[in-house]
Amino acid sequence: MIKAPEVHIKATKLAKSVKVTDGSLTILHDISLTINRGESVAIVGASGSGKSTLLSLLAGLDIPTSGEVYLAGKALHNLTEDQRAAIRASDVGFVFQSFLLLPGLTALENVTLPAELAADKQAKQRGLALLQQVGLAERADFYPAQLSGGEQQRVAIARAFITSPAVLFADEPSANLDAATGQKIEDLLFKLNSDQGTTLILVTHNNDLAARCQRQLRMQAGRFVSDDVKDMADVG
Repeated sequence: MIKAPEVHIKATKLAKSVKVTDGSLTILHDISLTINRGESVAIVGASGSGKSTLLSLLAGLDIPTSGEVYLAGKALHNLTEDQRAAIRASDVGFVFQSFLLLPGLTALENVTLPAELAADKQAKQRGLALLQQVGLAERADFYPAQLSGGEQQRVAIARAFITSPAVLFADEPSANLDAATGQKIEDLLFKLNSDQGTTLILVTHNNDLAARCQRQLRMQAGRFVSDDVKDMADVG
């Protein structure tokens, strides 16, 4: 008997509105989705379509105005910020286009910080191993200002994986990089996703990057307009 896929993330009728001068603005309308463990999913659409807002809700960085969102069976919409932060620390990794490295810490210190905050006694060893994996072992003692944009993004990816997250959210991870460096970063994300079985959710307007994922969820004006599923035989 074939085992049914394990649901990792589920959202039901999510909506998000924000207050504006003359009332409120609805950013997301009635969003429902299911993402299985280990899937790679691209959320695509033009700027302002609601992609990053949806990512924030799925990752527990924000809460919906209405609707429900579950991560590994945990009802994020019912939790406090401290409770959501604890889940993010244990289960979630993030890669943003702006890198978000701390300038006063070395590459190794940036990578190991989440593990050290979690009292991981093997943080340094694991950090060095991850820097080796992303090709930056020789840059471990460099500060962010001494690294190129591509190198900083590789440090950010290593940091995202230091806690062995169950799910990795990446928001335009190669948008600020040249084409060649961006390709290497994208290859690295999919390799780590494949090697560790991590659920990968990408927010992007890059159609070529989105096409590498098993599914593409297309957004327009805060709604899904399609859910394109790639033939699993083509995934690689």
